[in-house]
Amino acid sequence: MRYGIQWVRSLIFNAQMYVAMLVLGLAFFPWAIFSRKGAAMACKSYCRWVCWTAGWMINLKTEVRGTPPTQEVMIGAKHQSFLDIIMIFGSVPAGKFIMKRELMWAPILGQYGLRIGCVPVNRGKRGAAIKQMVADVASGAQIAGQLIIYSQGTRVAPGARRPYKVGTYALYSQLNQPCVPAATNVGVFWPRHGVYRKPGVAVVEFLEPMAPGLSQKEFMETLEERVEKRSDALMREAGFDPDGDEIRH
Repeated sequence: MRYGIQWVRSLIFNAQMYVAMLVLGLAFFPWAIFSRKGAAMACKSYCRWVCWTAGWMINLKTEVRGTPPTQEVMIGAKHQSFLDIIMIFGSVPAGKFIMKRELMWAPILGQYGLRIGCVPVNRGKRGAAIKQMVADVASGAQIAGQLIIYSQGTRVAPGARRPYKVGTYALYSQLNQPCVPAATNVGVFWPRHGVYRKPGVAVVEFLEPMAPGLSQKEFMETLEERVEKRSDALMREAGFDPDGDEIRH
């Protein structure tokens, strides 16, 4: 019975979330056409709306820990669901993503992504896209801010293991900026697929920055170790054992 009620609440929450995307996207559109600030304000407003409605509609609270970066950095983040995108972007002043080129054609989402400085990437051509992005940053074509990259290249379900892609290091080494690792447990509550959203506290945590200039081996090993270790701890805190069965409280 309890599961059924939560499922219905989740369905209603999901529906209103997409309605809100449409409403806010259209409401801010005249401003966003002429101003990146307007586009960013629309996206920030949507992030706040999703987190607020999640809190009272499905009893899913959101919490950001650590210190969100405000300077120009690369954020090497764990990606489990749409919610970690919302939480990370909503907590930094000028976030932008490397996004799949297909998303350029998504209504509202794709066009606003381009307006805030997201970089579209062709599947299978990430190396070329990274070089182009670095060139754009150097020439001033890209707005300054916090570049958010998902080092595993896709959403990864809690407990699943996927390798960290070396393209993250290529970007880090060429940009010569600090990298801020970011861990999360959001997939425990908000899975990659399906309607159901579990009550609880979804956390994104910004970890200690990694200085520029590390070797490829040191950078990749350190990033993976920090993000995976802390994400595992956050998932256990949420009642999920990433190495086994769900923890019983």
